[in-house]
Amino acid sequence: MTDETSAVPAWEQRFRAARVSLPDWAEEAPDRALYVSNSTGTYEVYAWDRTAGTHRRVTDRPNGTTDAELSPDGEWIWWFDDTDGDELGVWRRQPFAGGPDELAVPGIEAAYGAGLALGRDGTVLVGTSEDDEGTTIHLRRPGSAAVETVYHHQEYGGIGDLSHDSSLLAVDHTEHGDAMHSAIRVLRLPDGATVAELDEVTGRQEPRGLACLGFAPADGDTRLLVAHQRRGRWEPMLWDVATGAETELVLRDEQGREFPGDLSAQWRPGAAALLVEHEFEARSELFSYELTTGELTRLATPRGTVSGATARPDGTVEFLWSSAAEPAAVRSTAGHVVLRAPGPVPPGSVAVEDVWVEGPGGRVHALVQRPDGEGPFPTVFEVHGGPTHHDSDSFAGGPAAWLDHGFAVVRVNYRGSTGYGQAWTDALQERIGLIELEDIGAVRDWAVPSGLSDPAQLVLSGGSWGGYLTLLGLGTQPENWSLGLAAVPVADYLASYEDEMEALKSLDRTLFGGSPEEVPERYRASSPITYVERLKAPVYISAGVNDPRCPIRQIDNYVARLEELGKEHEVYRYDAGHGSLVVEERIKQLRLEIGFALRHLGRAR
Repeated sequence: MTDETSAVPAWEQRFRAARVSLPDWAEEAPDRALYVSNSTGTYEVYAWDRTAGTHRRVTDRPNGTTDAELSPDGEWIWWFDDTDGDELGVWRRQPFAGGPDELAVPGIEAAYGAGLALGRDGTVLVGTSEDDEGTTIHLRRPGSAAVETVYHHQEYGGIGDLSHDSSLLAVDHTEHGDAMHSAIRVLRLPDGATVAELDEVTGRQEPRGLACLGFAPADGDTRLLVAHQRRGRWEPMLWDVATGAETELVLRDEQGREFPGDLSAQWRPGAAALLVEHEFEARSELFSYELTTGELTRLATPRGTVSGATARPDGTVEFLWSSAAEPAAVRSTAGHVVLRAPGPVPPGSVAVEDVWVEGPGGRVHALVQRPDGEGPFPTVFEVHGGPTHHDSDSFAGGPAAWLDHGFAVVRVNYRGSTGYGQAWTDALQERIGLIELEDIGAVRDWAVPSGLSDPAQLVLSGGSWGGYLTLLGLGTQPENWSLGLAAVPVADYLASYEDEMEALKSLDRTLFGGSPEEVPERYRASSPITYVERLKAPVYISAGVNDPRCPIRQIDNYVARLEELGKEHEVYRYDAGHGSLVVEERIKQLRLEIGFALRHLGRAR
């Protein structure tokens, strides 16, 4: 490590260190791959010729690019072009070897993305979502410049998968109006006719979700791999869309026990086996499953989190792995690191401890990290977004930075989080936000008497849904928190609903049981602006001015009320969308948050 590098604080080194995503490879040219990296200081798409060992930056935009896909033959790179993170854009493409970008599908106007599927025969399917039009899936047939509409509905949906021979299209949709539980429709592309339906929501008291995981990678094979919730968690099954035959895959561990938590799967090349991911209590592991024999084989992965995995044609599996203590790298089951970004490896951090606390809705799982020294510590409750997401035992620069500054970090997988079964995820009904804060409050009530946390130095923090819960928690639990840090939050739910993208309006209607016009009292009860007068703690808010998910107007409404009431606050606005893809911008934002906390908690820098 150079003297220049060692002079940079460890937390900044973690952010500045280059990192890479799991490479995605072309089906018919597996040595051509794409990945995303921040090696130039902005997250952009890179092409990797694995045979030649060459890497090339594909995109170069001021606010970064992350959405891209290779054509099956590996000849073209498709990437999504929006404006400064507003998520409203079009698909462009360029040759894998390099060359000018071109509009990939002329005739499709800028819209929110709802999926992309590229067929081996040249078939192109582009999904778009528009606030006034709903979801549309556009089809361009091989050899034609004309664009047809193959699917349209006012409710949100998207492309599930295109069959190997491009004859069938699976659509994940929410036509029934329940955005938490999708159904699947399969269309025959020659004429657009429906050939199969799978719906476990309509007419059911307890709806179950479905998700398309992909058609079998073999011509003439009409099996679709599907995720279902028939037994109260996500599990894979095979559905032959031609015959209607369903084969549920009841997977068991080495001791013959069914797996707790959620299971997902993807096809291995050749369609004779599956790559299975088991996700439970903030960690994950990988298995291979032979369809003919039912043999399940554990793949060697360290304890921690697999953030993505892909089965290669040579029989190996490549996966992106990290733990809270160890930074991420792309590894192979062959025993080596496949891809690591150039430059120094970022400093490690502190391992997590698992804590279970009894809450009003059941046992709540929290991940705890302690700094050096003896407690009680100033403590950051870092709240995850989603809400259908979860914090995991994986490497993250934000928590590591707080630890470096002497703070303990607590992350709570509240009701609504994934990885604990459907009942835990689906527990969010009507009392949105208030339910999650009950669980966060229960963990806070453990953290103080346990000796972990100093009750006079408790920081509630989060981004997106976590930012929303931060503002709501400061207002509904004003005695619990010393400080609030809210990034890209929902702050005024009624105004947020008016301005947000249609996919999120659909989710809100599902969560609240209707629109603001239908159940206004529920939205008001769950809106941070309702409780702004009760705030006692100073609050720091950051927001992207182009954010379509947590739009800026509703944040401005909240800030205006803070100003009217004379509440202590600071606001930082930046020119991007729902977060930034620029490394220095991320560092700046975290530096501002840490500085705000140190000043208001009376701690020396």
